[in-house]
Amino acid sequence: MIHISKDGTADFNSIGDALRSLPTDHTREHILYIHKGLYEEQITVTVPNVTFVGEDAESTILSCGLYARMIMEDGMKRGTFRTYTCLIDTHDFTARNLTFENSAGIGTDVGQALALYADGDRLSFENCRFLGNQDTLFTGPLPPKEIEPNGFIGPKQHSPRINGRHYYKNCYLEGDIDFIFGSATAYFEGCTFFSKYTGMEISSYVTAASTPKGQEYGYVLANCRFESNCPADNAYLGRPWREYGKTVLLNCFMDDHICKEGWHDWNKEAAHKHTFYGEFGSYGPGAVMEKRPDWIHRLTEADLKKFTKEAVLSGPDDWNP
Repeated sequence: MIHISKDGTADFNSIGDALRSLPTDHTREHILYIHKGLYEEQITVTVPNVTFVGEDAESTILSCGLYARMIMEDGMKRGTFRTYTCLIDTHDFTARNLTFENSAGIGTDVGQALALYADGDRLSFENCRFLGNQDTLFTGPLPPKEIEPNGFIGPKQHSPRINGRHYYKNCYLEGDIDFIFGSATAYFEGCTFFSKYTGMEISSYVTAASTPKGQEYGYVLANCRFESNCPADNAYLGRPWREYGKTVLLNCFMDDHICKEGWHDWNKEAAHKHTFYGEFGSYGPGAVMEKRPDWIHRLTEADLKKFTKEAVLSGPDDWNP
């Protein structure tokens, strides 16, 4: 186990330095124990089989303040995908008891600002916090094509688009616009999604899946909570960043900040046919199922076996996080 501490008493005082010390061809697990502190650095993990263990999620914080509207040396804006505090660009990564934070500020001022860019297979996060505003958590890979020129500038712009499986357990995730977005197969269990009020007519879209055409699963949220400091009818559960986006909610609580319609089509008429947005067992003031659009699936108990953690994540290698 490698110890990291800001006070100079451990093996390293920087997470980046600790990662650079790892051999790139190892197959056994490397555990990085991160002691309490604020680690203000941009972190990239490219070595597989790495585990981050924080001393305490509330006070072990990985933070950076980069944002999309920031002007680079070449005069271009930084854009979304170079703003991450932490990039996971490998497989078999685990994090426990940590906070991933982008401290740049609200999206209406700075644009997109990623706390975590997670692009790999068999990625697991337990008892972690993801703090930010617009685009807090990106679950890669990127969609096949940009909508706007240069929209994907960043570390994975030209990489193959390989679907990864992610697992988030007992995590807290906050933001305003599209604060969980991307193409991965991701299972969220027992998590809290907190929509932040921006003063706008609509402050928040919690999810923005870009599930590729033909991919069986996008996001599944089981036994989660949707909470907020927004007024009533001020946020949506999700909208499709791409028209085949998939998001399923199972036994989730929704406060009254969730609009009665629940979901938004992002003005994509084709999404009514191609998306798969479904709910089962939704409850709370925001779970007004009779007001949901007719293109939202009302799941039955018979459907649930398709959306268990094992069904969604196991894959050909029987992964069981």
